[in-house]
Amino acid sequence: METDLNQEAVTTVREFFTAMEVGALDEALELVHPDIVWKNTSLPDVRGARRVGKLLRGLDGDQFGFSAQMHHIAADGAIVLTDRTDVLRFGPISIAFWVMGTFELRDGRIILWHDHFSWENFLRGAAVGVVKAIFGR
Repeated sequence: METDLNQEAVTTVREFFTAMEVGALDEALELVHPDIVWKNTSLPDVRGARRVGKLLRGLDGDQFGFSAQMHHIAADGAIVLTDRTDVLRFGPISIAFWVMGTFELRDGRIILWHDHFSWENFLRGAAVGVVKAIFGR
C-alpha cells in the first residue's frame, strides 16, 4: 500500500515537470492544489495556484523556457524529494543550476513545492550561459 502511494506521488511530480518542459502549463497546473505554496531559497513565497500559474506562464514562450534533468527522485508517502538540474532559458542564454526540491501532496495534488538552491551555483550557471551565448560554446 505504501509503495503504491510512493509511486503515485513520484508519478505526479514527474508528470508536473514533464508538462512544464513541453509547455503544457494547463496540464501542469491541474496537478497542483489550489492552496499550493511555492518556496524558493531566499525569495518570497508564492501562494495559490493562480499566482503560481502566472509565474510559470512567464517562463513559457519564444524568449523564455524551462527544463529539468532529474538526477534522483524518491518518495515517502505523500512527500517527494528531487535532486535535479534546472535550466532557465532567456533568449540565447541558458542558465543551468542544481536544485533540491521537496514536494508535498494532498489529495494527489502538489500543495508544497519547496526548492533549495545555491545562489553561487545559479550565478556560476548564468556566467557559463552568457559565455556560451557569446562564443557559441
